[in-house]
Order: sequence, then structure tokens, then C-alpha cells
Amino acid sequence: MMKHVSVEPISERARRWAATMVGYEGAHDDVTVAHQDSRASIGPFADGGEPPTSPLRQREEQLDALLAPGATRSEAAGHRAKDEEPDEFRTCFERDRDRILHSSAFRRLAGKTQVFIFPDDHMRTRLTHALEVAQVATGIARPIGLNVALTEAIALGHDCGHGPGGHASEEALDPFVEGGFDHATWGADVSLLPLNLCLETLDGIRNHSWGRPAPSTPEGEVVSWADRVAYVCHDFEDAVSAGIVDTEELPPLVRERCGVRRGQQLGAFINAMIRTVHSTGVIGMDAYHAEALAAFRAFNYDAIYLRGASRHQATAVTGMLRALVEFYSVHPELIPDVAARGGASETPDKALHDAVEYVAGMTDRYACRSALTHLDWPVDLLPTGIDR
Repeated sequence: MMKHVSVEPISERARRWAATMVGYEGAHDDVTVAHQDSRASIGPFADGGEPPTSPLRQREEQLDALLAPGATRSEAAGHRAKDEEPDEFRTCFERDRDRILHSSAFRRLAGKTQVFIFPDDHMRTRLTHALEVAQVATGIARPIGLNVALTEAIALGHDCGHGPGGHASEEALDPFVEGGFDHATWGADVSLLPLNLCLETLDGIRNHSWGRPAPSTPEGEVVSWADRVAYVCHDFEDAVSAGIVDTEELPPLVRERCGVRRGQQLGAFINAMIRTVHSTGVIGMDAYHAEALAAFRAFNYDAIYLRGASRHQATAVTGMLRALVEFYSVHPELIPDVAARGGASETPDKALHDAVEYVAGMTDRYACRSALTHLDWPVDLLPTGIDR
């Protein structure tokens, strides 16, 4: 017998909202506008009232005129592993940025650890970290005349190779990848491979970590600095908010040279880089502020990243992720992409790669749920962030 469910009447607010779905008739009979009183317009165009015949080329020329010598130029469809036709309006690096923003690898960063697993609402995730890196990087790139779209694309994509549980995932997945697991190379060569990004974008993502070779573009070098500046500042702010450290604990050198609040610190480091590039032409930071940044990072490592709770969290993540890889390498049919192509991997090596790729792409919560579901993983061995 079907249970009767009462349905509330549609409210007047909902009716008004629904009535706007088709938009409104504009000044031109064949144009729909968004608001009943819309009147925004542009023009006339410089060449006698007609739009440009080659909008992309005109945009590239306009952007090139703003770029410094040595900045990376946008060229038609860009340098890609698979040739493509250029977009009608967007530059090649704008397309890369948009593809990354709409990718599942980027969306999953919302559920991946920056420092704290299962963070409080206001704390950073790997996604908000990427957004803050993009802001810092473009804040540097624009005033020194670099390609902002390329800078933003590299920044947004730089951590798409990260596994669940933060940097602990790299140690966890290391034994299963020839040469070791590196989120930078994994992001460029595996996670973002289906997007067919420009070689310059992939190079910046692949080499953003300071332990990697230098990126081939100045935009990539800016992102390398922006990544460090952003995480040093915001990880400290999150740790203060969590009660793990206090602003007064910062070394005097850091407090005196860049302040104790995130806004002060970001401003000091960003402006230092801009001034340094303007005066020397080198993508870098003056020694005075670089010394403060290094001391700040060292403090974070000792007080935040290497504290007892963080090491406990890393141990929990490592054991869980390794067990998941071993499980899925034996049961590749449970991996959606493998199931879609028939339910089996061609070789044991391919089965292991499929398992690593699947586990590396998981969010924190999905990895924990998978361990509980498939491994009967003890709840008290799950990572629990700052609550433990």
C-alpha cells in the first residue's frame, strides 16, 4: 500500500523565480536579456562598427602587447600532444584553465586534505589551497608582465595529482610506482592527461615542487613561489584557528619582516617578489624576505606538520591507502573505469597501475568509506584529523 505524502503548495517566491527562466525580450527582437530592465551594451567597435574578423588573433595581439620580454606567448591552439583546432575566442592557456576548472580531478580537491583531515568549515582543503595559489600567482604575474592565463592554469592544476590524506599519500603510494609517487608528475602525466593540456601548462604542473627541475617558463617559476607563499601563510592561520600554535610563537625574524596576520604576510612576500623581478629581471625574492619565508616554513614544519598528531595521522593514512591499493589490484573489476572496459586489467602491472590511479583519485572520506566497506578496516585505525 502506497503511503500518502502531503505536498506543500508552491510558494509565491518559487513561482516568481520560475517565471524568470526564459529571460526577457531585449531592445532587439531576436535578443533575450537576463533582467527585465537590462540595458548593458558595448561598442561601437574600432573598425567601423563591425566585430573583428579574427577575434582570437586580435586578443592574442592585445595580450602580447602587455607582456614582458621572456613571457610566454599564446599561440593559436597551443602546443599539445594531440593537435586541436584553435578556439574562436579563447587563447590556448585560457582553454587549459577552463578545462582544469571543469575536471573531476580539480573538483575532488574539495574533499582532499591540505593539513587537517576532515577540516572544520573554515579550514583549507586542497581545493581552496589551489585557489589561493592562483590568487598569489596572478597577483605576481600581472604586474611583472607575464601570461596570466598560463599562470592561473598551472596554479589551479598544480595539486591535481595529490592523493587523499595530504602528503602522507605520497609515502603510501611510493612502493607501487616505479621511481616513487610524486604528486607533481602524477598530476601532469596521469590525473590531467585526458585534458590534452598545452605542454607549457603540463611542464609547470610537473615541476612546481622545489625539488623538481625548474619549470621551462617564467609563469611556472612564479607558481612555484606562489605555492610556497600561500601554504606557509594559510597553514599557519589554520593552525592558529585550531589552537595548535599561537601567533606569538612565530620566530621574531618572521614577525618583524612579514607580520603575524595572513594579509600582512601575503602582502610582504608578493610585493617583495614584484619588486625583485622589476629590479633584477629574475623570478625570485630578495634575500631579506626569502630568509623570513624559509624561517616561517621551518617553523610550520616543526610546530604543525611534524607534531605528534600529524605523524599519527600520516601513519593511519599510509596503512589504509596501501591496503586499498593491494585490494583493488586483486579486484580491478571494482574500479569503475576498469569495469567499463570489461572488468579486467590486461596484466598484473596494469592492474596495479589502475589500482594506484583509482586510490590516488579518491577523496579522504571516500577512501575511508572504501576501507570500511571492502577491508573491514577498524574504525579506530581511520585518520581523524585534529580530533585525535
